[in-house]
Amino acid sequence: MKPDVKKYEGCLIGQCLGDALGFPVEGYPLRLCQQYIDKAINTHQILEFQPENSHPFAQYTDDSQLARELIESYVEHQQFLPEEYAKRIARIFAEKRIVGRGRATQMAAEKLQQGIHWTEAATPAPSAGNGSAMRSAPVALFFYDNIDHLILAAKQQGSITHSDPRCVAGSVIIAGVTALVLTSDEIEPSHILTKVGGWIADIDSAFADILKSFGEWMALPPQQACDHIVGVYLPEDHREVWDRISPYVVPSTLWSLYSFFKYPHSYMDTIKCSIMMGGDVDTTAAMAGAISGAYLGVDAIPQNYAQLLTDQGTWNYSDLMNLAQKCYRVKHSE
Repeated sequence: MKPDVKKYEGCLIGQCLGDALGFPVEGYPLRLCQQYIDKAINTHQILEFQPENSHPFAQYTDDSQLARELIESYVEHQQFLPEEYAKRIARIFAEKRIVGRGRATQMAAEKLQQGIHWTEAATPAPSAGNGSAMRSAPVALFFYDNIDHLILAAKQQGSITHSDPRCVAGSVIIAGVTALVLTSDEIEPSHILTKVGGWIADIDSAFADILKSFGEWMALPPQQACDHIVGVYLPEDHREVWDRISPYVVPSTLWSLYSFFKYPHSYMDTIKCSIMMGGDVDTTAAMAGAISGAYLGVDAIPQNYAQLLTDQGTWNYSDLMNLAQKCYRVKHSE
């Protein structure tokens, strides 16, 4: 099945809006995130919500800035070139345009700025943050019809900044799930997760095994599912500093998948679920939003919020839509 352009638009807009909706309460505990959903999102009073960060509503963060840069690189070169994408990562950090930077990604960007080759710049294990997975959904737009190329590109783009196998696997998972829903009218979570688990088995077999347990968690309500997911496969040096979903790649990736598969037919229900448990909610909402947007298309995304998207006064809704359309044209002119 060939996806239409609305799914390309939905993937990028869905990521950016999810990110923007989660950003005001990034790092907040469960109680405050649930209050935010109840008193701001559900009552349509979100524009009156005053976040503690200095940015206005609809600013998206590094998650989506780097996903956008990934699409820009593909469009400019009409192919995925990891060395060119690495230059973009270095440049956006050097120009101090990044919002909410991750430590591991920043460290890798600094190495790239020093001239270190992209294959040598990644922050090594046991650093296992979600910086590689958070930006990988666009890989599906390039290679949904060639799984070998998709896996390679997801690995390469992720390993520019993160070398831990869990991080590389997380990148493949988000790109892979996005690709499968992009070309599906109906979804079967167990079928999708079995496929993607096979794709990461030689990258991180333990992460692949975890996906096999996912069906059991899907049957649980969010609170109980989160209790299982929050502590899964953390680094050995992990210290609990985040309430609920931490920035580590395994639990944040799994929570994003849970949020989408729990509410596959509603973009906003997916986003609310990805935010409600607290923690690294801009990233969980960005990943879940990209998958949901790719499945449902841009028309399923609230336009009253989406049209306010901004990156510090640039790259607004129309710019993002134009980029998604260019990506579609490049892909389908092959």
